Amino acid sequence: MNKPSLWRGVIPAITTPFAADGSVDHAFLAQHARQLVDAGCTGIVPLGSLGEAATLSFEEKVAIMRTLVAAIGDRAPVVPGIAALSTDEGVRLAREAKLAGCAALMVLPPYVYSSDWREMGAHVGAVIAATDLPCMLYNNPVAYRTDFSPEQIAQLAAEHPNVQAVKESSGDVRRFAALKSLLGDRLELLVGMDDAIVEGLAMGATGWIAGLVNAYPRESVRLFELARDGGYAAAAALYAWFLPLLRLDTVPKFVQLIKLAQQETGMGSERVRAPRLAVEGAEREAALRVIREANARRPEH
Repeated sequence: MNKPSLWRGVIPAITTPFAADGSVDHAFLAQHARQLVDAGCTGIVPLGSLGEAATLSFEEKVAIMRTLVAAIGDRAPVVPGIAALSTDEGVRLAREAKLAGCAALMVLPPYVYSSDWREMGAHVGAVIAATDLPCMLYNNPVAYRTDFSPEQIAQLAAEHPNVQAVKESSGDVRRFAALKSLLGDRLELLVGMDDAIVEGLAMGATGWIAGLVNAYPRESVRLFELARDGGYAAAAALYAWFLPLLRLDTVPKFVQLIKLAQQETGMGSERVRAPRLAVEGAEREAALRVIREANARRPEH
């Protein structure tokens, strides 16, 4: 699979569905992935933050990869997030991803331990070098307390030819210009925050690792296409409708809120795995107000 087809378009960070007994609902996971691809999404990214990967066992992660590869086959690449408490576990997970038939990897810093560039660069470098699969580095300093600077990303790209892309979630749209000035077209740039998609595309991003797409796939694909092809002016009306929903992706309980949106749109269940709990009380009412107001004015497909 060549570079452009891997890293371009709307690529859902797919949620992990749970059955009533708390186990992973593989039947729904497969169905949901097919729905997203049917709507025009160009890949699937499981086992990210939105996929509650930190609560999944190693075996559950491998099983999820296999389910998704079997579900969508050659229709779209499966690009699992590779994050672990230890470098050894990250390396083993990367190798299992290749054995499962995944097309590429999204490489994260370790979940808990955050340190300096020497240690963090060594960690992600070891994961990247564990296979020959194409890799996308995930930079999210807000969530993981590790910030890979444009210069450090450029160094990783120089040392590892299979680094092909970066998912930029620092919240600073200037990072796109900095990466372009250092690397030109060496890396594909992807937006990792839902409420920065139009801005990111304007700065040269080619892909969107999206969250609310789990509940609103057709609207997500349409927004991406409008902003890619016509800029802000073309996307402004749809973006204005979508923004209150997209902002649910950038708050601490984004997993619960996106799953609640899935439930409200008939695209899933709000079940989450502890320590997360479904939102309740005033917090739940506020989220439902946003979701239901948007659904009442939902654009025609």
